[in-house]
Amino acid sequence: MAADFPFARTIIVVRSERTIKRLDLSSSETRYYLSSRSPNQYTDEQWGSLIRGHWGGVEIRNHWRRDVIMGEDKSRTRNPKALANLALLRSAVLALLADHLPNQPLRQAQEELHSNPSACLKLIAA
Repeated sequence: MAADFPFARTIIVVRSERTIKRLDLSSSETRYYLSSRSPNQYTDEQWGSLIRGHWGGVEIRNHWRRDVIMGEDKSRTRNPKALANLALLRSAVLALLADHLPNQPLRQAQEELHSNPSACLKLIAA
């Protein structure tokens, strides 16, 4: 199998099977991952751990914060441009908070800024 990615050296194929016994349903899924590492650099178990660790980190660092802290899943719009713009704004806000309030929990920062528009403007202007 070949991939048109100049630095890809390894394609990892993960096949998963899932069974819901009480409903007697089964499903299978195949996922593909690219890596710039050589195929022999890791064992199968290590590749699996790297993949799980990457997606676990993405979920914690990004999706969870966007969904829980920023309420992204509550958006009622289905307009693709509006969704893209809102996602950019959320990313910018998370980056600003991480840069300017690195030691403050996001929920606490959100609560403090929610009722203080001048602090929000100072954060944006910084």
